[in-house]
Amino acid sequence: MSSSSSIPVRAALPEPIRFERFPASEHVVLVHGGAGAVPEASRAAHAAGCLRAAHAGAEVLRAGGRALDAVCAAVIVLEDDPLFNAGTGACLDESGALSLDAAVMDGQRLDAGAVACLPAFANPVRIALRVLEAGGPILLSGEGARVYAVAQGFAPAGDAMVTSAARANLADAKTRGATLGWAGGTVGAVARDARGHVAAATSTGGKTNKKIGRVGDTPILGAGTYADDALGAASATGDGEAFMRLLLSKSAVDALAAGRADAAREVIAHLGARLGALGGILLVSPRGEASFARNTETMSYGVVGPGFEVCGT
Repeated sequence: MSSSSSIPVRAALPEPIRFERFPASEHVVLVHGGAGAVPEASRAAHAAGCLRAAHAGAEVLRAGGRALDAVCAAVIVLEDDPLFNAGTGACLDESGALSLDAAVMDGQRLDAGAVACLPAFANPVRIALRVLEAGGPILLSGEGARVYAVAQGFAPAGDAMVTSAARANLADAKTRGATLGWAGGTVGAVARDARGHVAAATSTGGKTNKKIGRVGDTPILGAGTYADDALGAASATGDGEAFMRLLLSKSAVDALAAGRADAAREVIAHLGARLGALGGILLVSPRGEASFARNTETMSYGVVGPGFEVCGT
């Protein structure tokens, strides 16, 4: 087993880090549509999609609902929108199939559920939530995840979820002989509810032309998704292997709990400096302070709290 000292230190990326922090709110939902490089012509649509998702989560909170249900409601909106790399329209693996990862985590009891290498089911985050609610294994993968989903009443969607854009991107990746990141990347949400509980949810198709069986950071607790009422909640997007090496989501909420309000910026700076990697992260503190940082060209986002809403890329 190699030690962390075997990981080469690379120079920090020249791309400037964008960091935003929002005032503390009794309840708040912050959503991302993935870190990457969304074309200029598509940025308004990506931002609007994230704001719709944030409003879906905010409706749950305004009705007195749980942070856990709010983040799932938000992510479902993005999974149903083919603009984003999750659910319908997600990218394809090297075989031309959908292989989906998703995770949810509830900060109140540290309950979690996740699926990896799930075939075409419309809303992987719903299945991850069902895994959480069942209270058994936290992470189900591949054929086991498929069998579980069917047994729980979820219907396979087949090719109905595969878009022409996803097929074109796969053909391009094979021509180049590479795996390609999606312009919008992984999607996710964090929230705090009026009872002071936090939660996170993340969903992705991964990378175009990825190896069959490849699992990214999304369903790995502490890497792509994490929530603890005592620390905060995090949802990450970007270079999954780097996020797993650094356990970036757990590091970020630990920094929040230590009183470092710019924790999102801190961990993304470390991501670039330590591994030369790209990505972004959403955070919400136990007091309801939402923030995000990214070192990519874009990361679409939407945030909704009492009396305010903001979106952008």
